[in-house]
Amino acid sequence: MGRFLLRSPRLCPKLAPTSIQECRPMFRVRDPLRAALIAFLVGLPLSNASAETLISKSVTYFSIGGRTAAELDRALAASGPLMKNTGTRHPGATRIKFGGTITYVSRRGRCAVGTARVTLSTRIILPRWKYRPQAGRDLALVWDTLAADIKRHEERHAEIARNHARHMERAFLGLKPEADCELMQARVAELSASEVASHDKDQARFDRTEAANFDRRMIRLLQYRLGALKEAER
Repeated sequence: MGRFLLRSPRLCPKLAPTSIQECRPMFRVRDPLRAALIAFLVGLPLSNASAETLISKSVTYFSIGGRTAAELDRALAASGPLMKNTGTRHPGATRIKFGGTITYVSRRGRCAVGTARVTLSTRIILPRWKYRPQAGRDLALVWDTLAADIKRHEERHAEIARNHARHMERAFLGLKPEADCELMQARVAELSASEVASHDKDQARFDRTEAANFDRRMIRLLQYRLGALKEAER
């Protein structure tokens, strides 16, 4: 059980300019961002700038076996989501995809953003232990604590992405008009790349913080759950 809990996490590698790198703290990784660049549509009618963020989130599970902590560890490594850029499997993942449309309008002889719609799709992939109902108290306690922490971590990644999607729309609408729509389109493309890079950095910063605090966090959570369990048994 000790090996299951106390394996030291590894910190994230240096980020590439526009993609989230994988990092592998204990039982936590995430899929690299596959950000779809915003599609640009040129609109002609006059209109006021407006925004609409379309967000979807789904949660899927993969089943693992194992009767001991060591077997669970191996099962997670063997059955978790496959990271295409490394060819390895991990215990959980959050797949994130940005997309959307922007329209341009003529405003006082200049080209301006008319509407901005950013779409965000997040899919959280979590483990489900099929022998949980038959597990002994100690191993069940470890698993429940670990599974809850994985879920919390992945939900936070989805939340970070949602915040950036909304910020991205506001940033598009805040662009000042340009002399023509080619210039405006270039500004939008530049801003899109900048916003995706900012999103990547925030996600990586969160991963680094989580990795650095993993052991302390798990010990604290286990102590809390064990205390609550003992209190309930009195």
